[in-house]
Amino acid sequence: MPLLGHVGGGTLDPLQLVAITAAATAYAFRAQTLAAEGRPVPVWRVLCFGAGILLIAAALVSPIAHMGEELLLAHMAQHLLVADIAAGLIVLGLTGPLLQPLLAIRAIDRMRALTHPLIALPLWAASLYIWHIPALYQAALTSEALHALQHACFIGFGILMWMPLFGPLPKPDWFGIGAKVGYVVGVRMAGTVLGNVFMWSGTVFYPDYAAGEAEFGISPLTDQGIAGVIMVGEGGLLTLGVLAWLFLQWADQDTERQHLVELAEERGVPLTDARARRAVAAGQGARLERRLREGGA
Repeated sequence: MPLLGHVGGGTLDPLQLVAITAAATAYAFRAQTLAAEGRPVPVWRVLCFGAGILLIAAALVSPIAHMGEELLLAHMAQHLLVADIAAGLIVLGLTGPLLQPLLAIRAIDRMRALTHPLIALPLWAASLYIWHIPALYQAALTSEALHALQHACFIGFGILMWMPLFGPLPKPDWFGIGAKVGYVVGVRMAGTVLGNVFMWSGTVFYPDYAAGEAEFGISPLTDQGIAGVIMVGEGGLLTLGVLAWLFLQWADQDTERQHLVELAEERGVPLTDARARRAVAAGQGARLERRLREGGA
C-alpha cells in the first residue's frame, strides 16, 4: 500500500495554533462569567464550539496536515474540515451574551454588517476562489506566514458565511426559510463549480505537488480530480444536512406561529399572521406568548 507507507506523522505549526488557543481561552472565560451571572451558555453550544476548535487543531497537527504538504486531495480535505465543518460548529457555539464584550467595541460592532447574507456570501466565495489561484495557492505551500493567513481566511470567512444561518446576530426581515434555502444553494453552487473544475480539467493547476504525488504513486491529474470529488461530495452531504435542518425549523416555526395566532384570538389581542411570523423567525415566540398570556398588546 504505497499510500500508507508515506502518510507520516503530524506537524506542529505554532503560528496557527496560537490563534485557536486564544479563541478557546476567551470563550471559556466569558462562558464562566455568564454562568456566574446566572446566564449560562447552553451545554450543547459549548460542545459545538469545543468540537470546532478541536477539529481545527486536529486538522493542523494531525497526519492530514503532513499529507497536505504533499497531496492536493489531503490539503483539500484539511481545508474543508476547518473552513466548512469547524467554522459551522464554532458559529453554533455562539450566543449574543457571549459576543457582547466584542460588540461593545465600536470598530467590531460596525463589522456586524459583514454578516448580512448579501455580503457574507460574496466575501466567502471571493476568498475561496482567490486562494485557489495557482500562484497564490502554491506560494502558501512554501511560506508559513502566508499559509497561516490562508487558513485564517478560510476559517474567518467560513464563520462569516455560516453566521446568517446559525449565528445569534439579527438578520434581515426578508431572510426567512425560503431565502435561507436559496442562500445554502448559492454557497454549494460556488463550491461545486470549483470542485468540478478540479475534477474535469485536463490541466494541472498546482505542479508543486509533483514530488509528493510521485512518492504516493498518484498522477497529478488523479490527485487533482480526487480533490474535486472530495469538495463536491463534502459539500453535497453538508448541504443535505443543512436543508434537512431548515425543513425542521420551518415546520417548528409554522406550528409556533399558528399557536401564537390562535392564542391571541382567544385572548382578544390583535395579532397579525405576519407579526407572529416575524416574532417566531427572530426567536421571540416564547416572549410574545408570555406577553399574550399576561394580557399585553
